[in-house]
Amino acid sequence: MDEVILVNKKDEETGTLGKMEAHLQGKLHRAFSIFLINNKGEWLLQKRAKSKYHSAGLWTNTCCSHPQPGEDVYQAALRRLNEEMGIICHLEHVFSFIYKTKFDNNLTEHEYDHVFTGVFNGEPVINKAEVSAWKYFSVEKIQYNLTTDSVSFSYWFQVAMPKVLAFLN
Repeated sequence: MDEVILVNKKDEETGTLGKMEAHLQGKLHRAFSIFLINNKGEWLLQKRAKSKYHSAGLWTNTCCSHPQPGEDVYQAALRRLNEEMGIICHLEHVFSFIYKTKFDNNLTEHEYDHVFTGVFNGEPVINKAEVSAWKYFSVEKIQYNLTTDSVSFSYWFQVAMPKVLAFLN
């Protein structure tokens, strides 16, 4: 059973819980989001697989997940980026933030999200169980799409993207 690391608002560990149980109870847990950008300034986004337990079929950042109990968040980010997108590259931790949202399926995402950025210029080799498509987008195209078609994007991407842009500018 997949477990997540429960944390307080200072990102101090308070225990572990099964991933689905944590999402059913809306417990604050550690997570990470990765944003990869190529040398042209385009952002690599993924479309989540239709089989995902929430936000299925939505566009989002390059990779996001949860570290396993006992796993360093940076190492977890590297591991999942390779597992989901077939990418190995250097990542930089840029900031963290907390968000909470309830989904239509009665699950709640309440995460202490560690945000990483990196540079990648190639083509990912996607894991079809996790990702249904990928594409490089310009910042302008992402901002336009978020304004005109926000329902096609994951909630956390909509919250994190402006924060990442503000950090990088």
